[in-house]
Amino acid sequence: MDELALLLKSRHPILVVETEDEERLIERLAEASAEAGFPFFRWSVTDGVRRHRAAHPVYETTEPGPALAHIAAAGGPSVYALCDLAPLWNDARLVRRLRDVAQSAPAQNVTLVLVGPSISIPAEIRHLCARYTLALPAADELRQLVLDTYKELNPAQKHRFALDRGQLDLMVRHLGGLSVPEARRIVGRCVLDDGALDGKDLAVALEAKRERVADSGILVFEEVRHDVPALGGLANLKGWLGRARAGYSERARELGLAPPRGLLLVGVQGCGKSLAAKSVAREWSLPLLRLDPGRLLDKYVGESEKNLRRAFELSEAVAPAVLWIDEIEKAFAGGTSGGGSEADAGLSRRIFGAFLTWLQEKKAEVFVVATANDLSALPPELLRKGRFDEIFFVDLPTAAERGDIFALHLSRRKQDPASFDLPALVAASEGFSGAEIEQAIVTSLYGLIAENGEALTTAHVTKELAATIPLSRTRREEIAALRALAAERFVPAS
Repeated sequence: MDELALLLKSRHPILVVETEDEERLIERLAEASAEAGFPFFRWSVTDGVRRHRAAHPVYETTEPGPALAHIAAAGGPSVYALCDLAPLWNDARLVRRLRDVAQSAPAQNVTLVLVGPSISIPAEIRHLCARYTLALPAADELRQLVLDTYKELNPAQKHRFALDRGQLDLMVRHLGGLSVPEARRIVGRCVLDDGALDGKDLAVALEAKRERVADSGILVFEEVRHDVPALGGLANLKGWLGRARAGYSERARELGLAPPRGLLLVGVQGCGKSLAAKSVAREWSLPLLRLDPGRLLDKYVGESEKNLRRAFELSEAVAPAVLWIDEIEKAFAGGTSGGGSEADAGLSRRIFGAFLTWLQEKKAEVFVVATANDLSALPPELLRKGRFDEIFFVDLPTAAERGDIFALHLSRRKQDPASFDLPALVAASEGFSGAEIEQAIVTSLYGLIAENGEALTTAHVTKELAATIPLSRTRREEIAALRALAAERFVPAS
């Protein structure tokens, strides 16, 4: 509210607000305008220009041209929310008229607020615009929304409110990231479905959150299943994660400690980097959001940056959460301070800069787990100490770790590790990654089923290992160079 009132008092000719929660924005604008001492008006193609809470609109102002003419003639000081103007940019005369009004607006103390779910600003007026972001409702606002919605739907007191304090807090957390209308609809559905608002409705709210994240098209709400295998080996990484978890405790808050920002995992493919992200979310009991770098990029100017901002907003709204960025080099390749290709017109640099700023300044409890396979494609700024809390190198598993990995994956497939010659399997799998060991066991079981065999044996798995050419051989030179670089710069995960 302070920021919005300041923008209005500063006489910005045009404010741009992209939001789907138009009703909430209008109330905020009305409140900020009143605080600044300005009358507030709203325009739409169906209603025309109407002063906030007035009974009747201004006559013959439903068309944008006459509406802008009225605004220019009426002068200021005043604030106008223009709710349906952005879809009409194909009219050059309209853009010209808006520009004329905006250029004279500072002298008249008039502010035009362009409102819509997605607004692409014409180049002719871009220099006159400032952006304002309507934050998603905070926890206190959502808590009051839950209580108010329940009361509104229960005038005859026929419904039950059966949420204790902890369940109400969890309901509010599940509703985080939703707009006010979305949250109100979810609460209403929960109440009216069975005549009660109780613990069973927590799953409904969480599912709504999953759908909202999925609809964004940017983040994926990963289901953290309890059958996700434990990490084999990686003792240093496990120890660090155990200590980092304390950063989310109440005692850490009392001591003024900020929660950990996240970690970067670099190393050989198939050695557990992605599994580590899932394991963190499972062990810390946090939701897991996955950012696919390919989903960020858009062919339209400004849309890629908007996608990144939306990803940040959603992850912060879901917080506390784990944000997993898989193969981060694909998102920021070419994003160095001196790099960036001419082909993308500096897009990589802008996205990279926005990510670094958010990572450094974020206040929400979003723990970032980024993975990378190709260090040569990573901007050097990302590897500097302080960007992430720690950078770990995940190497090929040692002999002892391979033994743990065999035992883990055999047990998951209902095989007794004690019935296998694990030392022989460890010796036969020299240079294999964890993923390659798992696939050898899976393929051996497929063969056993196809041959109608009775039990999987060491010989079956050894045969499959012998038939597999591991990545450590096919890409020997690359892995050797990666190991040499990691030995000087990164903490070993094992």
